[in-house]
Amino acid sequence: MSAIISNKIDSIRDLGGINSRDLAQLLSTTPETISRWRGGRTDPQPDFRDSLLRLEYLVNELSELYRPEEAKIWIYSPHPLLEGARPVDLIHDGEIERVLDVIAQLKDGAFL
Repeated sequence: MSAIISNKIDSIRDLGGINSRDLAQLLSTTPETISRWRGGRTDPQPDFRDSLLRLEYLVNELSELYRPEEAKIWIYSPHPLLEGARPVDLIHDGEIERVLDVIAQLKDGAFL
């Protein structure tokens, strides 16, 4: 599983402009832990693995709308469809579904 996790982390970085420090913040862990996962020295516990996979899905969805540097800014900016909340805070608090709902709304509007 180590290579797969490493690929997921790379995908989040490449498509979302999210570095290890940002990823650690989003997943409530440390940059050192992200480094161990990426290097294949350890695998994430199931809760972290699931959060990582959901975040990769979110970043993939955003990549259909934004370039990586824009996606990162979007994640860290207050958003009117989230009542002014920042996606990063909702992701950190386990409310990733709310963020995914907004991305779906944006994609629907973008492709009409």
